[in-house]
Amino acid sequence: MAATVFKPGLFSVVYITAPTQEVAKKIARGLVENQLAACVNIVPGITSIYKWEGKIEEDSELLLMVKTRTQKIVELTTYVKANHPYSVPEVISTPIESGHDLYLKFLNDSIPENS
Repeated sequence: MAATVFKPGLFSVVYITAPTQEVAKKIARGLVENQLAACVNIVPGITSIYKWEGKIEEDSELLLMVKTRTQKIVELTTYVKANHPYSVPEVISTPIESGHDLYLKFLNDSIPENS
């Protein structure tokens, strides 16, 4: 079997915060079911401190770490906006520059390319 050639930036990690475990699981499951993500890790127990409408806020949240194909980020963001209770959900990404070749193959095999 020939090795898969990996191009830096082909995949990304997207970070999304959620207010509850229920919301986090709903979004994570929807992203995987709709082939917008290969895997979503849900990290509980984060504290977010931010300025909102002129006031410093502090909230307990969960962090979703979403592994996806970079070309799917716009569609993924649209899905999150439609299924998230926040009026301005956090959806930010960073490209994957390198990684374990078999895991990168798993990402490639799990998320179809846009046609």
